[in-house]
Amino acid sequence: MFERMLKKVLDANKLLWKYGLVTYTWGNVSEIDRLTDYIAIKPSGVQYDHLSWDDIVVVDMDGNLISGKLGPSIDIQAHVEIYKAFPEVGGVVHTHSPWATAWAQAGRPIPCYGTTQADCFFGEIPCTRKMREDELGADYEKNIGKIIAETFKDKDPMAMPSVLVNGHGTFSWGVNAKDAVHNAIVLETSAALALRTEMVNHGVMPLDDIMQTKCYYRKHRKHGHDEQVMSE
Repeated sequence: MFERMLKKVLDANKLLWKYGLVTYTWGNVSEIDRLTDYIAIKPSGVQYDHLSWDDIVVVDMDGNLISGKLGPSIDIQAHVEIYKAFPEVGGVVHTHSPWATAWAQAGRPIPCYGTTQADCFFGEIPCTRKMREDELGADYEKNIGKIIAETFKDKDPMAMPSVLVNGHGTFSWGVNAKDAVHNAIVLETSAALALRTEMVNHGVMPLDDIMQTKCYYRKHRKHGHDEQVMSE
């Protein structure tokens, strides 16, 4: 019943390993079927080189197991909150990719210094606020998702498909799991370029708004993504 969905999520998770976005088991990809609201996600604690399609877990929006022999990623509730907050989103990625996580640990958004970032992200890549002590209990992962939604209350999540979670790591999303991975790869590249740019020129200024807008809309049409989106 879920074979196609499991295969897509397996392939997307394997891309995290291929592009160096994960260490050990530190990351996961999910995809949602909006007709059923079932979510397929990597299981917790399984090495990427051992991962197979029948390891992928399917849960509902309450985190209840629908299909699979293993437990879902511990981050499932963060994924669920993102899907609830952003109806356009079809796939979510969480990583601790090193360059982008360095910005998250610093609590800094990533300024848009060049066209590489501007092509994918409309503006600086935001960083969430720090979590309060009362948000660190049993609902920790759920609260990560809620803080992400809070960060985007005045932002278009499809024009800014990534976020840094303060002191923690990264989340990216897209129209499907593969598109979400694409955005996670561009996030990591943008993070590396921004840090290196500041090393070369400590007084560098972000790309001006006109240039950022030009670059973004050159790659994206008004009514959605163009051919740059990684399709199913």
